[in-house]
Amino acid sequence: MKKVFSAIFFALIVIMTASPTYAADTQIKVEGVVIASDVKPEMKNNRTMVPLRVISEHLGAKVHWSGSEVTLSKSSMKVILRLDSSTAVKNGKKVHLDVKPYLKHNRIIVPLRFIAETFGGKVGYNNYTVTVDPGPLVIDGVKVTALQQEYYFMMGGIVNQIKGNANIEVIYNNFVDNKGSKVEAPSDYTWSLHSLTPGAYYKMGQYDFLDQEGNSIKQFDIYSLSVSTPKAGPELLIYDATENQWYLFNDEANKSMYQFIDTAAKNGFLTVISNTLP
Repeated sequence: MKKVFSAIFFALIVIMTASPTYAADTQIKVEGVVIASDVKPEMKNNRTMVPLRVISEHLGAKVHWSGSEVTLSKSSMKVILRLDSSTAVKNGKKVHLDVKPYLKHNRIIVPLRFIAETFGGKVGYNNYTVTVDPGPLVIDGVKVTALQQEYYFMMGGIVNQIKGNANIEVIYNNFVDNKGSKVEAPSDYTWSLHSLTPGAYYKMGQYDFLDQEGNSIKQFDIYSLSVSTPKAGPELLIYDATENQWYLFNDEANKSMYQFIDTAAKNGFLTVISNTLP
């Protein structure tokens, strides 16, 4: 009788530890940072399921939701998912999903490993912690370890350092993908708001992609036309300091830049290096 009871007790323990309730205690870390979400991860068919937008943000993928169809995109990768469908479309090719995406508390829940590995992340599991590590951005054969952002006002300035491979890559791609036509250097441009003249461009921010030693591999500067004067040229320009070339830029891409940085800050990937504002 004791043997039977022990067997039943053991079986109950196995069932409990394999249940979605048990899986909900599992943490998900992206590059060492715990992902916070109002919908916790759970297990389905031995697959870790997570809210789509939360994990996609940490991998630098854009999300577009239309009806029951979700499109994720990042650089040359595009994935289409449908709610309650075991078929996904990955760069035009159909692939099978072990678990169908589903809706829970108005959140799309998807298999973590499929999304992470599709967008270049490595997935591991240890002590009830799922780890996701996106690969580093590589520019001209050199790995980027941080992004330094500088911007200044009349009374001082701020220097931030942003880490996280996905954060760095999505910001870099935002520059590269949204560079417009080449243009000549403006006749008047400045870093200092104190010396701004009518029709001049002022530097809104400087973005340096740094290697392991802290050297700048690539530098982009964003310039804006003075809003206090009649329009005398394009509103926004990018200066590629590495190439010594000016390009057109657009307001939508500029706003996206700040959204990406806000997301990095919210998720604990931004550090203020210096702040000279009063």
